[in-house]
Amino acid sequence: MSKVLIKPLITEKLTRIQETYNQYCFLVVRDASKPEIKAEVERLYPEVKVVKVRTLITASKPKGRFTKSGYISGRSAKVKKAFISLKEGQEIDFFSEI
Repeated sequence: MSKVLIKPLITEKLTRIQETYNQYCFLVVRDASKPEIKAEVERLYPEVKVVKVRTLITASKPKGRFTKSGYISGRSAKVKKAFISLKEGQEIDFFSEI
């Protein structure tokens, strides 16, 4: 997609947030700043105007599984999410490129 944005996140909860609050969620690079994220969204989707950007870094969680050779433990990776608020009446159609 780009060097800042990794992919849009599409879940049931985030779809409800899109419809109610006109906010979209993207998975972004961990060292990306809010102005970089805003500029990249407006570059990729020129028909929209970003009003606000909120970011969060999720904590890693312990993961493990049983195998033939024993228990393998590890942790999931930390990821950074960006919630993008758009101007009233604007929207991003993720499925138009399919």
